Amino acid sequence: MSGDILKGREIIIEFAPVGNIVKVSAMDVQTLTEVSVQGPASAGQEALKRNAIKRLEYVLKKKGLI
Repeated sequence: MSGDILKGREIIIEFAPVGNIVKVSAMDVQTLTEVSVQGPASAGQEALKRNAIKRLEYVLKKKGLI
């Protein structure tokens, strides 16, 4: 996870390939907040997952949920 901010929270990650692009959705189970990012399939799952989690962290901070 991204630092200690999301530590202990359940995050659901979903990968959906669309051609040579992968859509990655990340959802925080506690707040039911969901975000999506897209990236090239060549970037690898870990990089795409990290970007989705960072985006989720940003949205949760912006909404004042964390």
